Amino acid sequence: MPEILVLYYSRYGSVAQMAQLVARGIEEVPEITARIRTVPAVSTVCEATEDAIPSAGPPYVTQDDLKECVGLALGSPTRFGNMAAALKYFLDGTGSQWLSGTMIDKPAAVFTSTSSMHGGQESTLITMMLPLLHHGMVVLGLPYSEPDLMTTKSGGTPYGASHLAGTDSKLPITEEEKRLCLALGKRLAATAKALAYDQNK
Repeated sequence: MPEILVLYYSRYGSVAQMAQLVARGIEEVPEITARIRTVPAVSTVCEATEDAIPSAGPPYVTQDDLKECVGLALGSPTRFGNMAAALKYFLDGTGSQWLSGTMIDKPAAVFTSTSSMHGGQESTLITMMLPLLHHGMVVLGLPYSEPDLMTTKSGGTPYGASHLAGTDSKLPITEEEKRLCLALGKRLAATAKALAYDQNK
């Protein structure tokens, strides 16, 4: 069954919860499933290394995950309006995939969580889109046919799903934010399915 890679980095758990919701949205589309992966933290000590298998949660991503999946959902907390270093570190190492064109024409979407309402949600989502565009991916957002985009008082942007976690990173994901995560996953899977159908014609 075709799989969409849900790849994320999460420090306090909000982005991990969003990844699960995006994956649920993906799996609402028949004949598509989600493959959830994460990346290890980046250490300030060059000699420090993470174990090959995380102590909890999904496995670490490999280059093969990119090759084998028909689409990509990418999630990160914001770091001063940018994606987290751990996720960028992995993406910076995907030059061989760029050279071989592995990701060309695969659909992609992005999601994020911030501590404050104006903590860089949209700029973070845009920074995550840039390497995907360089890979030749078909980048998707959330259309305004999703009514929650007009009414949410928390997260939610046309660039992708987002969450307001609060300064202590403990605010729960709101019902609006959940629906937008689900909608993003569902749109990504439906697009992947449509593109695969078009290529098989």
